[in-house]
Amino acid sequence: MTIPVRLIVNGEMVEAAVLPRTHLADFLREQLGLTGTHLGCEHGVCGACTVRLDGAIVRGCLVLAVQADGAAVQTIEGVSDSGEIADLQAEFAARNALQCGYCTPAMLLTAQDLLRRVRVPDRAAIREHLSGNYCRCTGYQSIVDAIEAVAIARSQRADAP
Repeated sequence: MTIPVRLIVNGEMVEAAVLPRTHLADFLREQLGLTGTHLGCEHGVCGACTVRLDGAIVRGCLVLAVQADGAAVQTIEGVSDSGEIADLQAEFAARNALQCGYCTPAMLLTAQDLLRRVRVPDRAAIREHLSGNYCRCTGYQSIVDAIEAVAIARSQRADAP
C-alpha cells in the first residue's frame, strides 16, 4: 500500500505515492533522480544523506518520506543550482577538499548551515559542526581550510562599504 505525499523539493511542488517505509533519501534518489544525496551507513552516523528539511539539516536516511509530507526539502542540487553555495564549491575545489566527492554534498550543506548561523566560526567550531559528516579521503584539514576561507571572505564582503 502506498501513501500520497506532497512536498516542495528545491522549490518545486512534488506529489508522489510512496511506501510507508521509504526513507527520504531513497525517495529523493530513486523517485526524483536527485542523486547528490548519498547513502552511506543508513544509520544516520556518516552524514552522507544530509538534506535540508524546512531549513534544518537532517539525515535523509532517518526521515521517512511520509514524515516530510507538507515540508520543504532542499538537496545539494537545489542549493547548488541557486548559486547559494557557489563560493563554498569553488573553495572546496581550489583547496582539493573534495577528493572522491562522496561526502562533499553533505559537507557543503553542513558547512552552509554553519555559516548561516555563525558569521565567522573558529576552526574548532567548524570541526564540531562537521563532526557528524565522515570523510575518508581528505583528513578534514582542507575542508576546514575551505570553510574558514569562505567565512572570512563573506564577512569581508559584508563589511565592505
